[in-house]
Amino acid sequence: MISRIEELMEQDTAGDPITGLKWTRRTTEKIAEELEPLGIVVSPKTVARLLKRMGFSLRVNHKKVSRTSPKERDAQFARIAEIRERCAAEGLPVISVDSKKRELVGNFKNPGTAWNREPIAVNDHDFRSDAIGVAIPYSIYDVQANKGTVFVGTSYDTPQFAADAIARWWRSEGQRRYPDAGELAILADSGGSNGSRCRAWKHGLQHEICNRHGLAVTVAHYPSGASKWNPVEHRLHSEISKNWAGRPLDSYETILNYLRTTRTRTGLRVHAKLVRKHYKKGIKITDAQMHDLSINYDDCLPMWNYKITPSVKSS
Repeated sequence: MISRIEELMEQDTAGDPITGLKWTRRTTEKIAEELEPLGIVVSPKTVARLLKRMGFSLRVNHKKVSRTSPKERDAQFARIAEIRERCAAEGLPVISVDSKKRELVGNFKNPGTAWNREPIAVNDHDFRSDAIGVAIPYSIYDVQANKGTVFVGTSYDTPQFAADAIARWWRSEGQRRYPDAGELAILADSGGSNGSRCRAWKHGLQHEICNRHGLAVTVAHYPSGASKWNPVEHRLHSEISKNWAGRPLDSYETILNYLRTTRTRTGLRVHAKLVRKHYKKGIKITDAQMHDLSINYDDCLPMWNYKITPSVKSS
């Protein structure tokens, strides 16, 4: 029965990447009603007990949000669900992408607790000058395969780094896992290095993925303030945070080891690679370069949904 509930709620589950808490938009009454046509007759109270076993909890509202959600939020969630269902039916890859919190590499305190005989002594201050370097994890979560890949950058979280990471993932894993795919769907937040308004992000997808690998790329962005619904957050980042909680990230080797040993009972496995390439900040994409992109914006919420196809035009 739990597996049935998980299937019903797959599109309506969000989670915190740090604490691992999960929540859903559906009520126990609605879940019970949707189980009935499947031949499963249960009460809302039974559903509540099952949700608790699955890691969900009742939570009160906290007055911490200072801005309202976009009025198109629900419509965008529906659009994302359509893309995921279509790609699943056609055997096309769907990846969820996002940058995890930047980390200082060195003997610094890492939030969380761990089962140790003695507490680990770390630096009393987190000075950047005491760090070996910085770690910028850019994560790619394969929704269909339940596999994660994290590229750990050492310079800056830029749109070029994000596009390069996806291109590297496609060469090392994607094209082997989906050899007949001619389209890739990407679910991303609306801000950051893969933001919906970022010209360099779209330019990078065009030239690093579409043109180089002959792939069409369909992109759907989660509305601002809704990043916790992005699967990479609650299916990958939360597990990584739990795996290295309370342990100093004192070297790049340590970070890669914790990433590679992150796993779950449901089959999540994670690959991790260090990227020492230096990425420059502040690269501007001109109007002429944008005009050369082979991009089509959806009629449905074009600010968040678009498709980029291979083009022979040069950058």
